[in-house]
Amino acid sequence: MSEIFMMRRSNPFDFSDFESMFERMSRQFDEMNRQLGSWEGGADEMDAHRGAAIDVTEHDDSIVVVADLPGFEKEDIDLKIAGQVLTIVADQEMESTSESGDEERGQFIRRERRSQSVRRSFRLPVEVDEEGANATYHNGVLTVTLPKIQIDEDDDSHRIDVE
Repeated sequence: MSEIFMMRRSNPFDFSDFESMFERMSRQFDEMNRQLGSWEGGADEMDAHRGAAIDVTEHDDSIVVVADLPGFEKEDIDLKIAGQVLTIVADQEMESTSESGDEERGQFIRRERRSQSVRRSFRLPVEVDEEGANATYHNGVLTVTLPKIQIDEDDDSHRIDVE
């Protein structure tokens, strides 16, 4: 420690200590990234880790959304479509008992299961038929099928040409 202090007093512009510290930090971050893998997903992928992981696939006649919602009952899940925005909300309330417990349930020694809530909203790539939408929930996986609104390209009756 006294050597560093002496060096700084003798040369106030010597930043070699800082440089070596930043080099060590850089190596540690490189090692961490190598062990964990690089993060290339961006904001959408970061959202997936805060809520439900979601896959959206487009088919010829529909959009299919698959969301992982483990631990919920189907009654806990609420789906809404507003225009091209699908919102998935899942709320689960755990029964609360006093810490002293009761004879039927016993007293908690360890309690990790808590109420949980997930909310995801995202824009669909095309307009969908809200009335034709259906959803299933099985083994913690929600599947929502949204039929696309079919536009008849041959029908000119609703089209107005602008000159």
